[in-house]
Amino acid sequence: MSDKPGHDRLYQELARVLLEEIASGKWPVGSRLPAERELAAIHNVSRPTVREAIIALEVQGLVEVRIGSGAYVVRLPGKDNLPGFNITAFELTEARLLFESEAAALAATQIADEELEAIAALVEEIARENNDPAGTDRADRAFHLAIARATRNSAIYNAVEHLWDLRQASPEAALLHAKARTANVKPVVEEHSAILTALRQHDPAGARAAMRHHLTQVIDSLLFTTEERQIEEARKAAQAKRERYSRATA
Repeated sequence: MSDKPGHDRLYQELARVLLEEIASGKWPVGSRLPAERELAAIHNVSRPTVREAIIALEVQGLVEVRIGSGAYVVRLPGKDNLPGFNITAFELTEARLLFESEAAALAATQIADEELEAIAALVEEIARENNDPAGTDRADRAFHLAIARATRNSAIYNAVEHLWDLRQASPEAALLHAKARTANVKPVVEEHSAILTALRQHDPAGARAAMRHHLTQVIDSLLFTTEERQIEEARKAAQAKRERYSRATA
């Protein structure tokens, strides 16, 4: 198994291998699967591929991912039990990177002043939503759809809107985005502001580059959501230990 072009949705192959191993008893109920890095090395695949395979099993209720601990088997699959394969968050964001980068470039040549002002207001709304513990991605979605609308191309707008709809329609994508939000990974205002700046300058290359950078960062944040949460929890635990030691020796 290798991450090379031509392999059709490689994470599905890995998910089936793990499912067969769980069914055979190699990983009994209650046991922890090998760490993500270890699975990637064993099966000669990338870490995003491992992440997608684990999520496919998690959506089916076969494993449970515990923050700071790993993925644990919670039930054995039946004979005909296969993981449900939908569009994953990584596939979805990769598609968005291709479509929305070019949409931003085209929008930069077409966009009107009133549209720019509306997008600027949405950047401010994204910042407000980030400060709200119960905030959603409503403003983020509206920001990206406003850019797609500014292309003056209905086919492009419909394609971008459909990709955003898939964030909730696909269980795998919805699960990972929910995990990211729980881990306090939110839309980065500066990245959206950079896109807006390029649009204001009617700079297609700049708008394309800013959107590509933004969506590349989204992919990175999805990959490292769990690790960031683990690091933060470890930092808090270390700080608590230092404070207890300080009180004990005071």
